[in-house]
Amino acid sequence: MPVAPDRSFLDWPFFGPEHRAWQEDLAKWADRELPALVDHKDVDISCRRLVKALGEAGWLRATVPGDQGYDVRSLCLARETLAYRDGLADFAFAMQGLGSGPIAMFGSDEIKRRYLPRVAAGKAIAAFALSEPDAGSDAAAISTSATPAGPEYVRLDGTKTWISNGGIADFYVVFARTGEVPGAKGVSAFLVDADTPGLEITERIEVIAPHPLATLKFEGCRIPLANRLGNPGEGFKVAMATLDVFRSTVGAAALGLARRALDEALDRSSTRLLFGAPLADLQLTQAALADMATEVDAAALLVYRAAWTKDQGATRVTREAAMAKMFSTEAAQRVIDRAVQIFGGLGVKKGTKVEQLYREIRALRIYEGATEVQKVVIARETLRART
Repeated sequence: MPVAPDRSFLDWPFFGPEHRAWQEDLAKWADRELPALVDHKDVDISCRRLVKALGEAGWLRATVPGDQGYDVRSLCLARETLAYRDGLADFAFAMQGLGSGPIAMFGSDEIKRRYLPRVAAGKAIAAFALSEPDAGSDAAAISTSATPAGPEYVRLDGTKTWISNGGIADFYVVFARTGEVPGAKGVSAFLVDADTPGLEITERIEVIAPHPLATLKFEGCRIPLANRLGNPGEGFKVAMATLDVFRSTVGAAALGLARRALDEALDRSSTRLLFGAPLADLQLTQAALADMATEVDAAALLVYRAAWTKDQGATRVTREAAMAKMFSTEAAQRVIDRAVQIFGGLGVKKGTKVEQLYREIRALRIYEGATEVQKVVIARETLRART
């Protein structure tokens, strides 16, 4: 690992002393604990270990808001700090927040008491089940249905796919069509325990950067009506409110990956000799490093602007979060690609850090709203602001 990761951005006015202390303590914990927790050859065991350890150390409390709501800056700092060290550690932390966010914001007091303390303690693994084979970015295309099954139950039928933590989660927040009106406003959100009869894991999905992913099938799955999150037909509202908080944190994770790639490239170019001098002495290398450093700082500014704006009490940060997610993930792809180029042949050798980063970054440009969707969101919100 690079000797001294840059922390100068913590002096920006977005942060208070509590954020600086939080990041410093988490970084020390991660450097000490993560190597023994992560085995990329067994992501299920690794994620269970990570959630347990993050909970026992108190870090997951940030994913479960108190009376004051989320501190989005702390969430972003945590994701950047963990992603810098290991993408799977970031994943384990992030999914506890994304999977429990709908409960925290829309669940009944009883549901909150039953689930959120276990999430914060690392004793329950959470998951967010929105995507379907024919409904990803277009949530209005959801076909999974929730139909009445007596006065106190609904019946879930349908398929969800690309579900993070699928197969290891203790519960899923599932979005299903309840049909109050056509389109997105006819969807509701339900909390479903993993051992509920009628819920089956039909496929474990292998991807280029291994993470727990699965396809879920619901067939006659009876759920207590009390497990609905929010009002009938508010599922799209539940999903968007959750993403409004956590979309900025995807940008923060990309920022962590990019910052690590930059540091790896700086170390490599300073020590690798070419034509009798360090690679860093070449103007083309310096130009690449300048572009990388600028993109890292630009991404950080967008991420922490979005987080700060939300923490200042903004009801929605749709535009700011979309900009942060779009720019940071795309910039991180470019930064990491340049790092691989600076490493030369070693950059594509399996097991090197920059090769791992190259695989890790690709999915971030897709999940929680692909780059193309973020552009639509940004344009729509920008046009709306002028009317």
